[in-house]
Amino acid sequence: MEPNANQLAINEQGVSEPNAPRQNLAISAYRQLKHDIIRGRYAPEQKLLMSHLKAHYGASTGPLREALSQLVADRLVVAISQRGYRVAPMSLAELNDIYDARAQLEGLILRLAIERGDDDWEATVLATAHRLAKVTDVSTPDDLLDIWDQRHKAFHTAIASGCNSPHLLQMRNTLFDQVERYRHLWLQETVMSPQALELKRQEHTALVEVILARATAQADSLMRDHLMTPVPIITRVLEARGIR
Repeated sequence: MEPNANQLAINEQGVSEPNAPRQNLAISAYRQLKHDIIRGRYAPEQKLLMSHLKAHYGASTGPLREALSQLVADRLVVAISQRGYRVAPMSLAELNDIYDARAQLEGLILRLAIERGDDDWEATVLATAHRLAKVTDVSTPDDLLDIWDQRHKAFHTAIASGCNSPHLLQMRNTLFDQVERYRHLWLQETVMSPQALELKRQEHTALVEVILARATAQADSLMRDHLMTPVPIITRVLEARGIR
């Protein structure tokens, strides 16, 4: 989950600093570095050299340390005592654990959303599903991936919002951040081909139908199948890279 300015505005002595430019630099560095780690710019366990980070992200040591500390909390970076920071490792065990945990939590949230969601919730689910289905003709593969992924997140967030539980939604965001690095491997592998887009469109249509019909058990089963689809593909990618 993305930090706010107050989370990042702490200096190395643990004292809050009200300096807005510094806060903005830390937040900007956090967003950019997080994006680059998720997108695979940095390999698992790669050392994050401060000299490189300062040159690449245009930030000084203080804001970068704040950003790195938040990424440690996000479990995307590991702090090595007296030796700086490294990108967090990846493993098949973690892949399976976080995907299963996400599917379990999403199932609970979905059941509550079906129970508690009102007409406005239904309208939002339908609207986001429609916008997602319209992503078909985009100029470049990167643009297609970015736009589809943004609308896909909006669709699933709309479904989850019906649970009306801020604490559950916060837990959901945390798990999504942790799964995102693995999930991006799947997105890169499928390259969002027309066949992949059509398959996902069919899955989303089926999900919407059972959700709006308030068919809880069927919706729960479809959602779990939908969320777990990437795992075999990601497993093959990791194994091909020698990650076990």
